[in-house]
Amino acid sequence: MRSRSNSGVRLDYYQRIVHRLIMAHQEPVTGLFPASKINSHAWIRDNVYCILAVWGLSMAYKKIADQDEDRAKCYELEQSCVKLMRGLLMAMMNQKDKVERFKMTQNPLDSLHAKYSSKNGQPVVGDAEWGHLQIDAVSLYLLILAQMTASGLQIVFSLDEVSFIQNLVFYIESAYCIPDYGIWERGDKTNHGEPELNASSIGMAKAALEAMNELDLFGARGGPASVIHVLADEAHKCQAVLQSMLPRESNSKELDSGLLCVIGFPAFAADDPQLILNTKDAILSRLQGKYGCKRFLRDGYRTPKEDPSRLYYERWELRMFENIECEWPLFYCYLILFHAFQNDKLAVKEYADRLEQIMVRADDGTLLIPESYAVPHDLVSNEYQQPGSQPREVVGRCPFLWGQSLFILGRLLQEGFLAVGELDPLNRRLGAQKKPDVVVQVVIIAEDNEIRDKLTEHDLHVQTIAEVAPIEVQPARVLSHLYTYLGRNRKLGLTGRKSRDVGILSTSKLYSLKDRIFAFTPQNIDFEEYYTTRDPDLLASNFTTNLAFLTNNWRHMLGRPTITLMATHYMLDHDRIPLAMIQTMRKLKSGYINGTRVMLGNLKDFLNTSAITDLSFLGSTEDGYPDRLHPDVQAYLEEHLLRSFSHRGMMTLHGGHLRPRQLRRRMSCKGAIKKTRSINVDSDTLGMEGPTTLTERRLSTVVPPQWLQSSKANNVSGFATTQEEGPALVIDPLIRENIYPIDPHHSRSTIERRRELASQQEIQAIPKILIQRHRTDTNFADTEVEELIAMLRETENLEEQGDILQYLVDTQGLDFNTAGLGLKSKDSDLEATDVGIAIASNANDQLSENSKIPPASVIIDGTHNNSSLLLSEGMLEEGCVVTVRDLLKGLYEKACQQKLWGLVRHTAGMLGKRVEDLAKAVTDLLVRQKQVTVGMPPNNEFTITAPLPEVELRQLIHDTYGDDESTAMLTQELMVYLAMFIRTEPQLFIEMLRLRVGLIIQVMAKELSRTLNCDGEAASEHLLNLSPFEMKNLLYHILSGKEFAVSSVARGNLSIVSCKSSRVSKKSQIGLGDMDADDALIATIDDRQGQWLRRRRLDGALNRVPRDFYSRVWSVLEKCQGLAIEGRILQQSLTQEMTPGELKFALEVETALNQIPQPEYRQLVVEALMVLTLMTEHNMVPSLGGIIYVEHLVHKANQLFLEDQRKVQGDAMLCCAKSKEGKDQQAASGMLLCGGAAYICQHLYDSAPSGSYGTMTYMARAVALVLDCVPKHGEMECVIA
Repeated sequence: MRSRSNSGVRLDYYQRIVHRLIMAHQEPVTGLFPASKINSHAWIRDNVYCILAVWGLSMAYKKIADQDEDRAKCYELEQSCVKLMRGLLMAMMNQKDKVERFKMTQNPLDSLHAKYSSKNGQPVVGDAEWGHLQIDAVSLYLLILAQMTASGLQIVFSLDEVSFIQNLVFYIESAYCIPDYGIWERGDKTNHGEPELNASSIGMAKAALEAMNELDLFGARGGPASVIHVLADEAHKCQAVLQSMLPRESNSKELDSGLLCVIGFPAFAADDPQLILNTKDAILSRLQGKYGCKRFLRDGYRTPKEDPSRLYYERWELRMFENIECEWPLFYCYLILFHAFQNDKLAVKEYADRLEQIMVRADDGTLLIPESYAVPHDLVSNEYQQPGSQPREVVGRCPFLWGQSLFILGRLLQEGFLAVGELDPLNRRLGAQKKPDVVVQVVIIAEDNEIRDKLTEHDLHVQTIAEVAPIEVQPARVLSHLYTYLGRNRKLGLTGRKSRDVGILSTSKLYSLKDRIFAFTPQNIDFEEYYTTRDPDLLASNFTTNLAFLTNNWRHMLGRPTITLMATHYMLDHDRIPLAMIQTMRKLKSGYINGTRVMLGNLKDFLNTSAITDLSFLGSTEDGYPDRLHPDVQAYLEEHLLRSFSHRGMMTLHGGHLRPRQLRRRMSCKGAIKKTRSINVDSDTLGMEGPTTLTERRLSTVVPPQWLQSSKANNVSGFATTQEEGPALVIDPLIRENIYPIDPHHSRSTIERRRELASQQEIQAIPKILIQRHRTDTNFADTEVEELIAMLRETENLEEQGDILQYLVDTQGLDFNTAGLGLKSKDSDLEATDVGIAIASNANDQLSENSKIPPASVIIDGTHNNSSLLLSEGMLEEGCVVTVRDLLKGLYEKACQQKLWGLVRHTAGMLGKRVEDLAKAVTDLLVRQKQVTVGMPPNNEFTITAPLPEVELRQLIHDTYGDDESTAMLTQELMVYLAMFIRTEPQLFIEMLRLRVGLIIQVMAKELSRTLNCDGEAASEHLLNLSPFEMKNLLYHILSGKEFAVSSVARGNLSIVSCKSSRVSKKSQIGLGDMDADDALIATIDDRQGQWLRRRRLDGALNRVPRDFYSRVWSVLEKCQGLAIEGRILQQSLTQEMTPGELKFALEVETALNQIPQPEYRQLVVEALMVLTLMTEHNMVPSLGGIIYVEHLVHKANQLFLEDQRKVQGDAMLCCAKSKEGKDQQAASGMLLCGGAAYICQHLYDSAPSGSYGTMTYMARAVALVLDCVPKHGEMECVIA
């Protein structure tokens, strides 16, 4: 430690500098700093950075304050900070209406202004006249406010200000999906005013959210009311997107020196040490110069080539700014701070020395930081030829206060007046250090004693809801409702939190409210209106994913995560606890599950170790009773809480399509319980002779039971299900349109044929109707609809009911009232009241050995005593409406119970059911720079490039698939799985820019048809009938490129099994029946043969490209006039507009490649482009000439391949190499004999890339032959890289 005199003297020197350079400019009224002497505008960002030096100096004085004058100086400096921070707070509070509007609209015009008048804090430019939406500026303000408050400054004075700051937290919490204008106020670098997603804004927002969480704005003097709350999941979303973007800044800026403030001081937002290093190295290698760093590549600001008369740049002129961008000394200040926090003294010294050489000396000897250095006008051409060789001159402000302030902070750290911890009292700098493993605590609670006893049978001991009291267990939606009260303020007109989303990090804490403690179940296993929750395997798999997620992302929180699960009747599968659940619970008992450490126990045991958050904001502070609950909250809790897991509560919350408990329980019973209205009809009539042990549920939906005619005594058509009759494979195109486009008229006739086959006499009228399906007027004779409804009542088979309902929807609409129709039976014995409707009949489930029970009447309304929608009566009661929609709901429920997934997907689509969080899933993909397309290529593919609201998304998907509800539903489902994977395993998506869901569906069907040896139609049928878990599994195997086999399980469901070796092993290919040994052998040989074709098909469908592919294509484009792909030309001018690593360029290339409909052909085009890149990289020729038609290269390679095949009598002799002329090698359809896409032989697609007969060899020969620039004779040096 120095003697008092020296350090005091040195500090006084800094105090004079700070006073003269910084505080002298501070406006006395508002406390704000004007931009310069001639510009009175005060930018939020610059102001906050300016005051950091003052704050640092005040803390340095606080440490040595042994004399009164030092204490006085310290106080004066502190108050200068408070004055500025409050000045900005007042300016923003004047725009509180904007904050309120922005929470809803996220429209740039509703954003807080980026700059205010330094004289009075009022706005200085209109909403539309400036790129005001700069989330990083508001975030920086909140971050520094948090750090200053933690260091002991009192900046916020009243609870109204606390509410406003809480709303600023809501303002920035969606930063991960809001495009803004960024740190340089430009948006897209052409400066046309288009906002874009900026990594620097997202990183700053993440830092602010973490810093603000649980912070008391009144410091040590505060209480529960002055604490800010942040939902941990919002900060995590910013973290995940930041991680996926770095080192890229945005779509148009592949790199930006502004990221230094995100990876280092002040934000410390990146948690991965390697990523921090990569980002810093990328900035140093590509942007660092002698005079500082460039802001970003091709930054035209203040360069001699810039046209100062206009704000924007033409796209083509960006190339002129390359190598002459201005260099900013400011970034050396950031680098000094970065290394000081890393405690790297050598690097600090290196940058301090560099900075000293480029600083400007004032008349009194003070060192000043200039804003930037530009190349002088007359030296531009020299600089172009030899970048970095010319001396530069100062342009812009000097001193540049933002840089000056950071320079002084760096000096205070270097000379030991400040420790790094003082500049970071919240310890954000420790974020990247390794943490001990997180143990996830798991609590399973049974809904009632019955479920508890069922679990006990499996040696799993749990408590019931009643037994965990006084702790209350609630679904996540209750927590989400309580959070809407956060930040409400009547005086300011602020309405609290708008987003209804509470993620797994938030529900894994316990919450205290006065003297009560709440635990919440995760949102994604909340009872949803969506069918994937009906699949126990998927629930179990999602649960293990959640555990892994918690282990990796539980940061900055005291205590362990506690995940609470409810075991409810709803999860039972035919009155048994599903195997998947039991297996998962057993793994939990062991203490490890998929590498995650877990503890299974009771809630009360975990109270001391869990993270607990206080919900104190629910008090009525505004009415002066902070200790009492807000009256609305009180009412909500009383009404909702205690019952939300009881059945009554569930019914009221979730509309009428759920059955009441008594009925639901009874339906899943095996024993025959007589119905209240037992309708005893002759067993013949129902076609249920004797003991039927084979129930529909067990039969595969892919192999439905034979449609049989019942005895002809009664003229009622019945369908018998007995074991003797063999199953007939019937594909039903009405229920599920084929994935491949088919003629609708053709599909109708299939149905007619099938219907005729099903029953000759009674259904004579139906084909008539079906033929008329496409008539414009739908005014059918009542009798025909009646016949249909009568059939609907009679049939036991769910698929058949689906057909009839689909037909009714098409002709009559969803709201067609069926009440009272179809009861005038031709047989007098049948009383109208005796016909129970079979829609949700569980007759099959409830057969005892010899019972003869009619179909159950189903209740669609939730409550048991309300008979307004009891179908068995409802169809008769006057004035009672039973719409087709109600009937569909019944069918949906039934299909869910019986796990007929194809039917479930179809009815869900017809009922317009939503996939949980579809919009969120799409946003998760988009913000990680993946575009999504829906629809089947090539005709009706639609690309989603920006987040859309749920309703628009569903409409869009519906429109692209037309009437095909099943595929539309499947698309939504796959998008949710893709989002799950990108959140948990982002490495699966490397080098993929666009996810084409339509193509992925086609490839899934192709893979199934290959594995099961069946045709396309059967494969698409199998695909739509996969359970949600198997669907997710198949998608995973296709994304990861792992080999898989398909095995068939009970109920005819297919199961996807991983093959252990990544090489193709002789796997047993089990279709629906075992193949003969010979077949299996052939299949294995075939499989090895089709390996490269399949690889190319998968990569093409997933749009996967080689590493650095797009930047390499850029270098090819630089050397030729253009690249033509499938009729779309990539012009050379793109290299003028965009840099090689720019995402916008990659998207241009991607769009051209997406013109190609066949995935395997697309991959060959990619390979041809790679051969061209090798030519440019090895500088074989100075230029590649004019426009290169890439397809010509591929077709030339195919020709060369066929010539070689003829020479060696290869496989292609069987198809394409047969004839010399190449004319008669096409089959009648215009396809090749071997079925190769785009007239390229199948055997070329199936050749390995390398080797003397490899595709790359032929491509290279083709390039040599087709391009004029390659010399035809003589020798060229061949360098093998």
